Amino acid sequence: MQGVKDTLYLMARLARQYKKSPRIITLARMLTARLPPKDWYGEIVAVHMYVRDTIRYVQDVDGVETLATPDRTLEEMAGDCDDKSLLLAALLGAIGHPSRFVAVGESYGSLTHVLVETKLADDWLPLETTERVSPGWFPPGMVSAFRVNV
Repeated sequence: MQGVKDTLYLMARLARQYKKSPRIITLARMLTARLPPKDWYGEIVAVHMYVRDTIRYVQDVDGVETLATPDRTLEEMAGDCDDKSLLLAALLGAIGHPSRFVAVGESYGSLTHVLVETKLADDWLPLETTERVSPGWFPPGMVSAFRVNV
């Protein structure tokens, strides 16, 4: 479990770094360009749908935990839950949306999946990138969770 926590801290550091990347800023602005000004929910949905639907989900190398930078994920147009979550957090941050990573597990002390939550008004909105679900959906049956702010 400590390895997962260390990975989340690394992801948060990378998200803070990459949200300032010209490539990430340009993509985030392009994805939201047709929205009305200050349509915060619309921005979140547009960026979430892009990562969820355009970046193909692939598993890590068998028996090896890997982490791709947002640039690498965009180059390959593929990644696992942590790669897709990292890209999503960087894109959201590039247009002013705070986020955090949430590692979850189906048993106590187990963390097997990661997703993003973003702040919308006073609430944290879950954003799952590996399933075709709407913003606000959270994986059912999760009994463990560990959150790290970006």
